Amino acid sequence: MSKADILFIQNCKEIIEQGVWDTDQEVRPRWEDGTPAHTVKKFGIVNRYNLAEEFPILTLRRTYWKSALDELLWIWQKKSNNIHDLSSHIWDSWADESGSIGKAYGYQLAIKSKYPEGEFDQVDRVLFDLKNNPASRRILTNIYNFQDLHEMGLYPCAYSMTFNVSGDTLNAILNQRSQDMLAANNWNVVQYALLTHMMARVSGLKAGELLHVIADAHIYDRHVDLIRPLFDQEPKAAPKLVIDPLITDFYSFTKDSFKLEGYEPSLYEEKIPIAI
Repeated sequence: MSKADILFIQNCKEIIEQGVWDTDQEVRPRWEDGTPAHTVKKFGIVNRYNLAEEFPILTLRRTYWKSALDELLWIWQKKSNNIHDLSSHIWDSWADESGSIGKAYGYQLAIKSKYPEGEFDQVDRVLFDLKNNPASRRILTNIYNFQDLHEMGLYPCAYSMTFNVSGDTLNAILNQRSQDMLAANNWNVVQYALLTHMMARVSGLKAGELLHVIADAHIYDRHVDLIRPLFDQEPKAAPKLVIDPLITDFYSFTKDSFKLEGYEPSLYEEKIPIAI
């Protein structure tokens, strides 16, 4: 039985049954027809995923993990902020006529800073420290750059990763300011579980725990009735993640470097509207 399924159901039930609605407030997001997209939310959710035990992907419904991986590589490997470098269309609504999403996500990771050891961007500094300074408590990234927020198509939702080495194991914390539970929760969990595995592999470490810290975990008004049927689905066993053993360089990973063996999610045919 997938732990990701259990946590997802637990989180969503708590939000629906105990959460706070924002229907008495003005909200920024809108549905495609222009109607305000209100939410019911819970403040402060922390989920732990043991990556050594299983890969945290939902079986209650399909997570399109290859597309999630493609976006992750777009941000962390290509360090791009242009949707023309992305295979999917998930960022189209936030891009300008040239395809740019502004100074967001990959743009921030690509900014270089000078250190005594040399000049690094955020990703390369993490890679350097994991190999050379594994005892450091300063191995992290942060893309919530206040001076650039007004030039971003969308403020970063998943904005910080902290990496911590314990013995031969790499653990990580994903900090997220805002989470659309139905549309994006497992998408982000899958992405940063894969990133932790990638960082561990190229650093000669084992993947350990991923902590996912969500400040505002919410369910949109039009998603509540779409989530309830998932509560009746029977969770299945988590699939096995297989990584190409020949990859030892972070920038050599591709979508084809990963396989999920035994991934058989339950059928879920509901169309999920996205608030913009």
